[in-house]
Amino acid sequence: PKDKFHFTYDTEEWEKLSQSGISAGYGVNFFRVRSSPPRQWLVAYTEPNTPAGDAGLLRGWEIASVDGVDFKEGSDTDVLNAALFPESLGEVHQFVFRDVASGETTSVDLTSQEIRSTPVQSVKAIPRGNSKVGYLLFNDHIATAEAQLIDAFEGFKSEGITELVLDMRYNGGGYLDIARMLASMIAGEEAVDQTFSELKFNSKYPTQNPITGRTLSPSRFARTAPGFVVSSETDLPLLNLNRVVVISGSGTCSASEAVINGLRGIGVEVILIGDTTCGKPYGFYGIDNCGTTYFTIQFKGVNASGFGDYTDGFSPPGAENVGVEVGGCAVDDDLSQALGNPDEARLATALEYLSSGSCQASAAGVNAKRRHPLSSVRGQVVKAEPLTGSILRTRE
Repeated sequence: PKDKFHFTYDTEEWEKLSQSGISAGYGVNFFRVRSSPPRQWLVAYTEPNTPAGDAGLLRGWEIASVDGVDFKEGSDTDVLNAALFPESLGEVHQFVFRDVASGETTSVDLTSQEIRSTPVQSVKAIPRGNSKVGYLLFNDHIATAEAQLIDAFEGFKSEGITELVLDMRYNGGGYLDIARMLASMIAGEEAVDQTFSELKFNSKYPTQNPITGRTLSPSRFARTAPGFVVSSETDLPLLNLNRVVVISGSGTCSASEAVINGLRGIGVEVILIGDTTCGKPYGFYGIDNCGTTYFTIQFKGVNASGFGDYTDGFSPPGAENVGVEVGGCAVDDDLSQALGNPDEARLATALEYLSSGSCQASAAGVNAKRRHPLSSVRGQVVKAEPLTGSILRTRE
């Protein structure tokens, strides 16, 4: 890509990824701390029913060696890259993983295959006093997320949750229609028909969409599904929340940031726990040409308040890289605990913030486990086929 805003995909691979979440790999998403010696890559999370998931890889395990090459200091990068990014299906590579705390190692042979990602992996209602807080781990704005998100929010409604923690720390984006649906279910009835996002093309097209030829009109909060995999007449479960906690990081991009911006535009309080988001207020339509799908910046999205200037991201107070500051707490990623575990530093801080309005979780339970070497880590998630945009369907 020419910069962080442009990219391409093989058209067949793009269709598989965006519509079904299918890509080639092992089903493990790594957390890159350092890519040059002394390298450190850790397991961030795995996809269920995949070679990595079935092998029992645990969040926080670090790569010790790959096909006999020491990962930390090894100089044979061709061997390392061939295993980390297999080019074909059926490749078998030997990985040795190390538990950072205990030093114990586990050898695993992983075979590359078509991986179907699960964009919604963890949904739970966490008791807090006399109420319940919903937790949702959401990793990709792809078509299959539609039904999974609806199911999750139906569960939240039946559980009677009164607060929501939306974990998008590793969500690089995808379809804006999925972002709009998610925001609609959070904000609820009062938001319906208000502007979620308004597209701004260049000065040559102030009123017309140059891709579709249609007159520009805002994308609005809705009561019904966008119609990717369920009927567009499907009623959405609306939570009617006036605030939401978003767990964020440098991998929180584009469509995920559109959720934040869209909710803020109608007065829903968004609290960030984690780190500054990546800063991509731009979006595009995928343009197919001779087997390659091109994603080139075509528009900028603004919310109901007319705001869309967040190229430096959204930041919680205390973040090292400061963008548009919103309420919340800067907290490093915690790879010593499973995602969705209330003791994981970012989730623990989110729960504390909802209870007290402060960022003092680290002074209590979270701080007690800071001795673990992975309880406070900075880096970037590495996905086999990352989605890093705000993408529109051409029928819009």
